[in-house]
Amino acid sequence: MKRVPKPMFFIVALLILAFSFTAIFGVSYFTGDNKNTVLKGIGDVRWGIDIRGGVEATFKPADDYDATDEQLNSAKSIIELRMVSQGITDYELYADTNSDRIIVRFPWKSDEKEHNAVEAINEISSTAKLTFRPGKEYTNTEIDSNGEPVYKTPSGDTANELMDGSMVKSAQASVYQDNSGASKYVVSLEFTDEGATKFGEITSQYVNQTISIWMDDIMLSAPTVNSAITDGKAQIEGNFTVETAKALADKINAGALPFQLETVSNGSVSPTLGENSLMAMAYAGVIAFIVISLIMLIFYRLPGFIAVISLLGQMGLSIAAVSGFFTTIPSFTMTLPGIAGLILSIGIGVDCNVITAERIKEELKAGRTLDGALDRGTKNSLSAIIDGNMTVIIVSVILMLVFGPSNILSIIFGESTTGTIYSFGYTLLVGVIANFIMGVFLSRVMLRSVAGFKFLRKKWLFGGAKND
Repeated sequence: MKRVPKPMFFIVALLILAFSFTAIFGVSYFTGDNKNTVLKGIGDVRWGIDIRGGVEATFKPADDYDATDEQLNSAKSIIELRMVSQGITDYELYADTNSDRIIVRFPWKSDEKEHNAVEAINEISSTAKLTFRPGKEYTNTEIDSNGEPVYKTPSGDTANELMDGSMVKSAQASVYQDNSGASKYVVSLEFTDEGATKFGEITSQYVNQTISIWMDDIMLSAPTVNSAITDGKAQIEGNFTVETAKALADKINAGALPFQLETVSNGSVSPTLGENSLMAMAYAGVIAFIVISLIMLIFYRLPGFIAVISLLGQMGLSIAAVSGFFTTIPSFTMTLPGIAGLILSIGIGVDCNVITAERIKEELKAGRTLDGALDRGTKNSLSAIIDGNMTVIIVSVILMLVFGPSNILSIIFGESTTGTIYSFGYTLLVGVIANFIMGVFLSRVMLRSVAGFKFLRKKWLFGGAKND
């Protein structure tokens, strides 16, 4: 058996425990009354309508605009794309082409203390039209919540559009360092071939002049063109945070709505289960984890102890994947079926560790040495674990594809099932992947590491007979 250095157990175990703690509880600090989140935890999860309630709104085209069926469905698709890009996967969205109405329901934000339906609706219903304009003339100025000036309504020569966001191929939030070394968030743009040519012509014409960038009637940035930009790439600078930069990039990627929306009605949706159900499930999960841990320790001893550490790491990694802990993975709306998928994946993780421990016990009973039993036991259990987990992964992916934003089977089952079943498939998939990392790879590293300690090299600690 290939030996693993003894200190590796302590290194891996401490990393798993530290990661799990930060993933579950998050890392944040306060400056006055303002909470600054460094790493998101379970408290930052956006809970679904069934647990926390949400917003219900009905939209119609503004100014009595007579929208075609295609335009109405296009507006519906853009709203859906915006919600998915913000991690809102528990939603109901309908387009009534007979009355030119769009009806939507979605959950509150995780940090929303005062439930303001109007502000929540503005997240998804703004037109978000990006334009490039000459100069930086504006009509009025407002002060935002951070005390920064907001320049609104282009005027004079700036009222003329040079080009719009339809020629933008993609947008993403990124970070760069300015001349003083400070990090700033920007929105990086990549233009289409037509857009790159058009933008090159504009920047060539306006060298040493200002081209302002606007979102609807708000000026985002007013850079001076130092030289012609012909590579089809540009950056929007402004007083962005990581959240506002990502939100703007998502809106640009989603595109502008084909017409302005007017809110016909809005209101709050009461949770079908409530937060008491969430607390009850949380207590049940903690009790179940303690019981499983005791069973693993009693029946499998040292491999059971290592299995408990890996299961804790699996829970931490699964929560991190839905809370927005990783900045590259957006936060996810957690519904009751989503929690069920998470719990089911923990059960699969336990099964993975049980199979490995049982194989090791069988090899010890067959008279193999401790090293031989660990080597053969981990190898012989791997194929069964991979086969079982791969079938779950396939099912999870199918659920996400069928009941995800593509709505392949919404005609048969109805659109209201989309977010619910998608949530179950997503958390189940995340949990199984976390199981491969924690329960298959890292648990075996720890197991082979502890086998190097002389005082632990007793077969009964690994499931063998006590007198062996």
